[in-house]
Amino acid sequence: MAEPRVETSLKSWDEVKSTTCYMCACRCGIQVHLKDGQVRHIEGNRDHPVNKGVLCGKGSAGIQQHLSPARLTQPLRRVGPRGAGQFEPISWDEALATASGWLAEIRASDPRKLAFFTGRDQSQALTGWWAQQFGTPNFAAHGGFCSVNMAAAGLYTFGGSFWEFGEPDWEHTRLFLLFGVAEDHSSNPIKIGLGKLKARGAKVVSINPVRSGYSAIADEWVGIRPGTDGLLVGALIHELLRAGKVDLDYLQRHSDAAWLLIQDPGGAEDGLIARNEAGEPLVRHRSTGALLPAKEAGDEAALHGACTLADGRKAIPSFQLLVERFLDEAYSPERVAEACSVPAETIRRLAAEIARAAFEEAIELDIPWTDSQGRRHEKTRGRPVALHAMRGISAHSNGFQTCRLLHLLQLLIGSIDVPGGFLYKPPYPKPPPPGIKPAGKPGQVEPGKPLPGPPLGFVTGPEDLLVDVDGQPQRIDKAFSWEAPLAAHGLMQRVIANAAQRDPYGIDLLFLYMANMSWNSAVNVPDTIAHLTATDPDSGDYVIPRIIYSDAYASEMVAYTDLILPDTTYLERWDCISLLDRPISDAEGAADAIRQPVVAPDRDVRPFQDVLLDLGARLGLPGMTREDGTPRFPGGYSDYIVNHERAPGVGPLAGFRGEDGEAKGKGTPHPRQLERYIEQGCFWRSELAPEERYYRFANQAYLDWAVSHGFLPKAEPITLRLYCEPLQRFRLAGQGHGPLLPPERERARLTRYFDPLPFWYQPLEEEAIGDAAAYPLHAVTQRPMAMYHSWGSQNAWLRQIHGWNRLYMARARAEDQELADGDWVALESPHGRIVVQIAVMEGVNPDTVWTWNAIGKRSGAWNLAPDAPEARKGFLLNHLIGELLPEREGGYRYAASDPITGQAAWYDLRVRLSRASPEEAAAAQSQPQFATLPQPPGSADRSRLRQGPAGANHKPDRGTA
Repeated sequence: MAEPRVETSLKSWDEVKSTTCYMCACRCGIQVHLKDGQVRHIEGNRDHPVNKGVLCGKGSAGIQQHLSPARLTQPLRRVGPRGAGQFEPISWDEALATASGWLAEIRASDPRKLAFFTGRDQSQALTGWWAQQFGTPNFAAHGGFCSVNMAAAGLYTFGGSFWEFGEPDWEHTRLFLLFGVAEDHSSNPIKIGLGKLKARGAKVVSINPVRSGYSAIADEWVGIRPGTDGLLVGALIHELLRAGKVDLDYLQRHSDAAWLLIQDPGGAEDGLIARNEAGEPLVRHRSTGALLPAKEAGDEAALHGACTLADGRKAIPSFQLLVERFLDEAYSPERVAEACSVPAETIRRLAAEIARAAFEEAIELDIPWTDSQGRRHEKTRGRPVALHAMRGISAHSNGFQTCRLLHLLQLLIGSIDVPGGFLYKPPYPKPPPPGIKPAGKPGQVEPGKPLPGPPLGFVTGPEDLLVDVDGQPQRIDKAFSWEAPLAAHGLMQRVIANAAQRDPYGIDLLFLYMANMSWNSAVNVPDTIAHLTATDPDSGDYVIPRIIYSDAYASEMVAYTDLILPDTTYLERWDCISLLDRPISDAEGAADAIRQPVVAPDRDVRPFQDVLLDLGARLGLPGMTREDGTPRFPGGYSDYIVNHERAPGVGPLAGFRGEDGEAKGKGTPHPRQLERYIEQGCFWRSELAPEERYYRFANQAYLDWAVSHGFLPKAEPITLRLYCEPLQRFRLAGQGHGPLLPPERERARLTRYFDPLPFWYQPLEEEAIGDAAAYPLHAVTQRPMAMYHSWGSQNAWLRQIHGWNRLYMARARAEDQELADGDWVALESPHGRIVVQIAVMEGVNPDTVWTWNAIGKRSGAWNLAPDAPEARKGFLLNHLIGELLPEREGGYRYAASDPITGQAAWYDLRVRLSRASPEEAAAAQSQPQFATLPQPPGSADRSRLRQGPAGANHKPDRGTA
């Protein structure tokens, strides 16, 4: 008798809707299952180009994010002191009238007095445009404290970058090297890719102080000392040059390796590229010795040898300068091994493996293509070595030059945009750097008028800086000033401190969105809280007079806000994942996506993007109002997505454009565009033909395709840059040359750090401490796979994985200090002291301690119970990080950041560790502790943070309600 069939997957839904996940920055496609209009289940969209159906634990737990009791439920106005968490509910009419009144006063007097900064939102194409129309230069998103070094270094070098602007060739690479990669960034695509590499037997090497996540499954883990990755890469380059393993043909055809550099020490143009009267770079013909424009030399440009220019000055190719630098013994494996904690023999072996994979195992695909010079190539040659790097590299004060070193390594072996190497994602590549310049110079900020350009961009010399005639910064965060000239993403981490110190000036309104700036996004939490609550000694008023904050959840920042505009969850709104912003393309095609509201809000909340457009219409901002004063987008953000045009035919979405909805990339707005996206699964994709997928910087078919889609203005080749001339322009200014000179205190910094060839230097805090024995340990964070910044700890499912965090340290070091797993220790830096619980492990650099990022919470925040483990045992390293470096000559204190881009140097932190006092250990509680925050009015029942009916499966040590 046959066994009865048991249904193991009962249907629990009556409707399925597509949208895009928002549980991290990956932006995977999801299918949301609903029953009676309520979310019941989330799974991956198998047709989506990002995740192809794969969904991680965070994405699956999105249902608990959507139902979180930490959700804000109504607009609120502060009625008590800042930080006390005392609010009264108000209507949306009153909230919007208040906000627009404050904003109108500022726009009519001095638009700079508005500082508008957004966190990890995914609508920066809208928010940046809104700031431009308002007229304030004081706009940025979170890149300044996340990974601007990574993005800027790539865009100034080869017109792309790791992660969002490119990816490894998972199908063909044979050697994959990961540098400082956090588990959550590009989570599912990397997991899928690593699975492919493992299946094919490709080797994966992870260079990271900590062996967690991807490092744990790597074939080889290199436990490097934090902040020395650039030194290791320099040694790899040294070995490749010694062995002659460099792709000279690739460099000659596609890079500036042959471009001549003026050699005139002390002269005003020393180190600049030699050009003819038309501004074209010059090279020397290797046979005739003649000087001619680079584009005319073909394959005959010399890569070495000095020559004399027409005016009598000497010049050499940039490649020769590079070779001289990296063949120096300072980059030999023996010289760098101790500093990096990587044995010299390991460095030599890694260099040999790179050389073998790139040159002895080079591949050719049967894909014909034609380059921009009209040359036909019957096959496509590849160098199957791929690199990937992220915040572990960029969050150091030497991060920009370290990222440049990584790209230099890729260029030397010819592995950028070739089979097996690193591949661009459309709309990249762009000319390095992209041609967008930041607006906000003196005379460009006028009452009642928009800025003449976007507030963020790419400078190419001192003339692009946003400074006055005395060299004083024009932005509140000092981005694009002499202190941080290449601050392409702005410096969000400096806004609150500078505003509180009225340096360079005071502001009237701080407007934040999704930015938990009083907690895990603060460089130093106690300092930031002091800035937010600082009062004028004469008037008693807050130094930052007004703060507006929009978020969906009751984060730590809410208590320090004057007006709260509650946002929706990601399942309740329209969103646009735009090619104008942070694309979701892959190497084989361009893609963008939408979020659609799969359910309606059950609270008195509104999507922030709708609110922003509403405020713009109330203020009469250009682009948001018609000539008769009525709103241009009365339907809100969905109306904007369809009908806004950034340039003729170019809108937020690239798909389904034109009158019939069949145009790709460019075309007039199509009224059914959103419906077409929904029918497609909430995404659009334009596939590249095989002959368009490689060598895109010089592939004529691709360049034509990019122009047709609006990605490039002209179908001209893009030259890859070994040598970053914009840095040399700043270095010359530091030496006293040029029409715009820096203040005296900036000159030494510019001369030292703005080297146009990448190099390694000691992280600035480490250098400032001097005596390494005083603070012998490095302290860093890693992002766990199950959490994305501070969002996850309100999630009933995810907090079961990371209910609190410990400080991890090497077992051998713990034994040397007579410490055991679970002991409580004091961790001290020059800036503060915390008490935490340790865990011992093997897979960590012996001179490094680390913890998971953003697990620790303030008591009462996120509607967690006051005694929740995230608050009582969890902790942040932010309490130890200094906002400023020690005083320099003259008493000035620079920000603890990269001197080139201004990126926050989170991972420069040095600490010492000792056993906690008996009283501290007995308390079994992390320190410092802050006053418990009250729940905002209208907060939900927090019992949903329990797992199971009425908390049946809830463990007491995971926090009680």
